[in-house]
Order: sequence, then C-alpha cells, then structure tokens
Amino acid sequence: MEDPAASSLRFSLDMGTVADQALGDDRADALLTVSAASSARAAAGAGALVLIMDTSLSMTNRGKLDEAKRAVCAAIDTLHEGTRLAVVAGSRPAEVIYPPGGGLVRVTTAVKAAAKFEVIHQIAGGGTAIGSWLACARQLFAEGTAPGTVRHAVLYTDGRNEHETSEQLDRTLAECGDQFVCDARGLGDDWDYKVLLRITQALHGDPKAVVRIADLTDDFTRLMRQAQRVVVGRTRLDLRLDGRFQLDFVRQNRPVEAELTGQSYASDDEVHVPLGSWSPGDWAQYQVSLRYAPESLPVEEEIRAARVWLRAEHGDGTWQECAESRPLVVRRRATPAFRNVRLDLTRVEDLRELNMAMRACADAHEDGDVDRADEELRTAVELATALDDPTRLALLHAMAVSGTDGRLRMRRGLPRGEVQRLGLESTRTGPMPADVVDPPIPSTPRRRRCARGHWTTSHWVNFCEECGEPFARTDSVPGGAAAGGGPVGAP
Repeated sequence: MEDPAASSLRFSLDMGTVADQALGDDRADALLTVSAASSARAAAGAGALVLIMDTSLSMTNRGKLDEAKRAVCAAIDTLHEGTRLAVVAGSRPAEVIYPPGGGLVRVTTAVKAAAKFEVIHQIAGGGTAIGSWLACARQLFAEGTAPGTVRHAVLYTDGRNEHETSEQLDRTLAECGDQFVCDARGLGDDWDYKVLLRITQALHGDPKAVVRIADLTDDFTRLMRQAQRVVVGRTRLDLRLDGRFQLDFVRQNRPVEAELTGQSYASDDEVHVPLGSWSPGDWAQYQVSLRYAPESLPVEEEIRAARVWLRAEHGDGTWQECAESRPLVVRRRATPAFRNVRLDLTRVEDLRELNMAMRACADAHEDGDVDRADEELRTAVELATALDDPTRLALLHAMAVSGTDGRLRMRRGLPRGEVQRLGLESTRTGPMPADVVDPPIPSTPRRRRCARGHWTTSHWVNFCEECGEPFARTDSVPGGAAAGGGPVGAP
C-alpha cells in the first residue's frame, strides 16, 4: 500500500554524464542534485516537535530568559492541531516540563495554553550540557512516534557547552543521527559556532545566529512555519559500488555545506547516507567521491562505478525508492596528459576555500590574532567577489573597514556574536547560479583541433584528448579561432 506522506512529494535525482579520468587518476567525483516538488496531494502531516529551552543560569542576564519565553510561546501558538509536542528545559540535567508526565502530547487549544503556562514559569539555573538535551529529545521521539513520522527538534543556547565533554556530545550526536532533525540558534554573544555546526550537520538542521535577543521571537515563528511544511521525515542516498571502487567521501555542497561521510553506514552490499527531511521546493547538491586503483580500470571503456538510489522511509518502516536511480559512470582515458577541467567541481572547491577562509577569520578573531583575522578577511572578500556571492560578500563587508593603507581589515570592537555569525554563515552556500554551472552549449556542436591535427570531442576541453597537447587560453566564442590550437569547428 502506498504511503501518503512519502508519496506526496515528487523527488528527482540528477547526476552529470560520464566522468572522464586521466590515465593516472585515482579519484572520481560526481555531483548529484536532489529536488522535491509538490505533488497534487502534498500536505504536511501531523509530525512531532520537541522545543528545547536553554534555562541555564546565564539566561538570567540581559533579560534573555524573558525573551526566550516569549519566543517559545509564539512558536507554540503557530503549531497545527494534531502535532505531537514536548517542551524540554535545557539545564543540567534536561527536564521535560510539558507534558508534566513526560512523553509527547497531541496539540489542541488547551494543550497550547497548558504548555505556555509551564514555559512562562521557568526559572534559570544550572549549566549547559546540550548533549543531554538532545538525548532527552531522542528518547521522546523513540517512545512517542512511529516510522515515517516527521521528527523535529529546535533549540537555542546562549552559552558554551561547558558541562559535558566534547566526546560526550559526539557520542550523543552519533546516537541521535538520522533519528530526528534539529535546528539550532545561538543567542547573544557567548555561544560557540563550532558546537552549533556540529549539531546541525550531524542532525541535518539549520544553524543561525540571533545576536539581538529581541529578534528571537520572530525567528522562532518563521522557523515553526517552515518546520510544519516538512512532508517526508527521513531520506537517504544508497550507493552500490563496483568492487574496484571505495567510497572516499560524501559531502553536501548546497544550499548548506555539511560533511556526511561520518554518518554513512553499510548493509546489504550498499552504503547508506542519511539526508534528513524534505519540504516541497527543497533541493540540495551533493558531491560523491570514489577512490580506485588506476591500473584496475581498462582504458577508453565506460565503467559503472556505482548505482545511486534515493529512498524514503515509509510508515511501515520500509525504505522505498522515491526517484529513478542513476549510474555513476567513469571512463579512464588513454592519454597520459589528458585533463578534464570541470567548471562545476572547480566552483565547488572555490566555495570550500571561501568557507574555510571565513571560519579561519572567525577563529583568528576569537584567538585575538588581529593580523591573521584581517588577512583571512581579505582572502574571503576576494573569493566571494570572484564567486559572485552577494550574500556572504555583504556579510564580510559589514564587518570590514578600510585601513590607512587602503586595505580591508576587521572592524575593531565587533560584538562577539557577530563574529560567531561569520563562522556559522561560512557553510551557507546558497543556490548555484545557472550561468556558471556549465558554459553555454552552442546550437551546433563544436570541436577544437590541436597543433598536431587531432580533433577533440568538445570545444570545452583544455587539452587534446589524443596527444595531451594543451590549448592556449582563448576568449573566442565557438566558431572563432582557437589560439595556439587551430580552428574551432569540426570539419
């Protein structure tokens, strides 16, 4: 029987064409795009939500707890009737403050009022141990939901995770992985962006800085409306590899960067990579990288290195295909000097370099290394400009001023929360501009001829595929002269 939730989105799984590999290459990369469109009957079901309040002692400062109470109450007001709800007070230890007996309760008008009453009467005390808060949410979901249920947690924190070890948090994240999605907010100035990124990358959530405490209510309200659009709670990529290939890594590149390799697991001759939950209109780009021994592959022969499926969890606990599977095909070229320059992968690597520069800038500022922070800022601005990334470029410029030498430097006296925001936003890569994914394809296929008279299979290669002769850089359009490499255009 068809599962109504899992079938109410139309998924697509797209992958590039054959990946040509140089003779000595030992790594093959593919970019996959997953998108979810609304079907005629798409509608979010009654999911389960756990709201996690940071009620540690530091929340007494600057009226943070009062604003947090308003935000959580506003979030409760947005919930659809039938949603299963619990509210957790995050201190040390975590405590389920609603419902009073624990568990999850279906939302009604009376439930909303009772939950808000408990929220309003919270007082601050104790320390910050976020792993214990997440473990509490995991138990609530495990005991109170069925397979296929959309499980979502939301937490905010104003401080550092000082009352548990980093290893304890990692163990909890491993236990919670692929069990629910968790969005996280850093409130004020004293939190650590690295902890929030660890949480949201492991639990496929959205991290955000809320530096102005008064903004938390609006943020939580928007967040709840978005969360209630989720239709499919759990999806995964499944890869079946040819025996000559091993998985090197899987990474989400867009709209947010996240390392997924550590979440993957193997069973039934397949590698499973959890992808989290989906709403109508969601999309994401992933990079799959495979390793192989070059001598294990024949030359000039297409090899199916892997087949990739997209599957979703159904209400009966089974995982079923929700998009047409795709092959990952590679071809080892015979020419030693052959190089396949892929603009899409080049841009992905440039984006990663920008991400690292932004995080390095935030880290240097945190360490008090002003000179290194300034240098990383300039590097990040240069990369964001080259990538035409207006969102992150605006964020960088908001933190910069021109020094007496005319060079950009970090503004002195920046609030710590703004610098932590820089670390978080480093992973928000956004959509891929259509005009830089692939160069425009001419209506008539064109080829290039090298100085030795060989014709290429495409105008867009930089080396002759027969002899490895490099082409000089040219700005000519297809059909014009190819500098240093003969005419462009097949005979």
